[in-house]
Amino acid sequence: MKSFPDGSLSILDRNHRNSDESRGLSPLGVFLIVAQARPYLFDNVMRLSYNSNMLLFDASTLILLAKIEILDIFLADVDRKVAIPEKVKEELFAGSSPDGPMVAKLVQDRRIDVLKTKDRKLVRRLMEDFNIDEGEAEMLTLAIQEKALLVATDDKNAIKACKIMKLDFTTAIAILVRACEKGLIRADEAFFKLQKLQSFARYNKTIIETARNQIKGAVKHGKKNDKHTNG
Repeated sequence: MKSFPDGSLSILDRNHRNSDESRGLSPLGVFLIVAQARPYLFDNVMRLSYNSNMLLFDASTLILLAKIEILDIFLADVDRKVAIPEKVKEELFAGSSPDGPMVAKLVQDRRIDVLKTKDRKLVRRLMEDFNIDEGEAEMLTLAIQEKALLVATDDKNAIKACKIMKLDFTTAIAILVRACEKGLIRADEAFFKLQKLQSFARYNKTIIETARNQIKGAVKHGKKNDKHTNG
């Protein structure tokens, strides 16, 4: 892949180079990275190089979040602009997933913005180099074009592209865990949604176990806070 630094890794993976399936949530200081082995806190490094508050999604992650009924909760809570490329919009409106219409309505209601990619040559090159679909390629191109803070994808090849291109990324499972940590959903709901997510997506066992441990940690942390408040 001559167009990108050969073998370079994203900020998320400099400390775990052998973890091809590391997944994380970069958050402007608060989102937690769900890594393959253990969670890492990703503090304010992005502020140095990114000036956009935009979060870009592909169809796969939007559909997964819709399937576990957390997409609407996420959109209501996030204070950043959430956007998709035009091709992802086409996929959502024309796709066969039963959750597609719900996501499409969020686009129609302008809770999710639609942006146009300018560099079609880069889109084609990304599709070729990383063996990804046009929707994912447009998302990555937009990330560069708009200097996006974060991209959300559950596509394995798109994740690899993010690492090589030094684009910070998250996945549906990381968004679910963070929702529990923020108190947007209860722990029992989070465990149930995690089980559903596992049946829909191909997460490896280590990532699922890490997510479970983080949800348990959120419960313990919440109990400590309650005890401190009441005492």
